Amino acid sequence: MITLYGFGPGFGLPEISPYVTKTEVQLKMMGLHYVKQQAMPDNSPKGQLPFIDDGEVVADSTFIRRHLERKHDFDLDAGLDERQRAEAWAIERMIENHFNWAFTYTRWMMPENFAKGPAHFFDGAPETVRDAVREDVLRRVGESMRIGGLGRHTPQEITELGTRSLSALSMLLGWKPYLMGDKPCGTDAIAFASLAGLMTSFFDSPLRARALEFANLVTYVDRMMARYYPEHEWQQLQVAA
Repeated sequence: MITLYGFGPGFGLPEISPYVTKTEVQLKMMGLHYVKQQAMPDNSPKGQLPFIDDGEVVADSTFIRRHLERKHDFDLDAGLDERQRAEAWAIERMIENHFNWAFTYTRWMMPENFAKGPAHFFDGAPETVRDAVREDVLRRVGESMRIGGLGRHTPQEITELGTRSLSALSMLLGWKPYLMGDKPCGTDAIAFASLAGLMTSFFDSPLRARALEFANLVTYVDRMMARYYPEHEWQQLQVAA
C-alpha cells in the first residue's frame, strides 16, 4: 500500500498544498490504492511535502510521478504525441516555476491572508517562541521569493505577472474539458491544484479576482474537483461579469 504524506485539508480545500494535491490527483488518475497521513516538511528527506512510501521513500512531486509511472507501468500522458508532451511539460514549468510564486504571495505576503491561514501552521509551537517562529518562517519565505525574482516586484506587478500566466492557461485550455483534450493528463493535476488553491473563497486577493474573470478556468476547476474530490464541498464560484 502506498502512503502519501501531506498537510491535510484546510483553507476550503481538500488539501492545503498544491503539490500534495498534484500527487494525490495523479494517484487517483492511475487508479492506485493509497492511504494518506499528515506530516511536516521536516519529516521528508527533501524537507518538503509531498513524499510517499511505496516500498521506498520518494520525495518531490515530479520525482514521485516518475517513480509511480515506472514502478506501476502507467503513462499519465498516454495518447499525447511528442509535441503535446513537450507542451504539457512547458505548461507545468510555467505553473510551478512562475505562477505558483504569485499564488504563494497571496497566501504568505498579504498580512490578512497570512494571519488567517499560514500563521496557524505554528499554533503548536510553545507560546514563548511562537511569534518568533512565525516571523522567522515568514522572513524565509519572503527571502525565497526575492531570490526567485518575483519578490522584487510591487504587489501590483506581481498581480500583473500572475494574470499573464492565468491568461496563457485560459488560452491554452480554451473550451476543451482538459488542458490537452478530452482526457486529463499529468499536467492537469498541478493546473487544477494551483488554480483551486488560488480560487478558494477562504482567501481574497487581487489575483483571485482576476482568476475569476476567466470563465473557462473556473469551470475547469469545478470539473476537476467534481471528478477527483466528489466528496469535497467545493463552493461553486461566481464568474465576474
